Amino acid sequence: MSGVVLTQAHSIVILSKMHTDLSTHLHSEKCNELIRLLQECHNDHPYRKFVGYCNSLDHQMTKCLKEERLARRQRNFEKSKEMKEKLRRLLREDTNLE
Repeated sequence: MSGVVLTQAHSIVILSKMHTDLSTHLHSEKCNELIRLLQECHNDHPYRKFVGYCNSLDHQMTKCLKEERLARRQRNFEKSKEMKEKLRRLLREDTNLE
């Protein structure tokens, strides 16, 4: 069971994976602001961050990054449908020429 840990009380805890690259040119202004706030929180509270002090910002940032990822995935899916249709058209035209 990757990503799942059973505690002694047998409750399931989902482990989060690392987030994507946080470079500013890759994200929206909204997500960049959350990234900046989280980094400031980590810098301002170097020990509290280990006990969850910045978790609220981390969850907000993760949610924002997920929304971006899903939107990007949908755009890529739509683009792939267009490309497949274009390829089908070209193949039909090519077979009609023969």
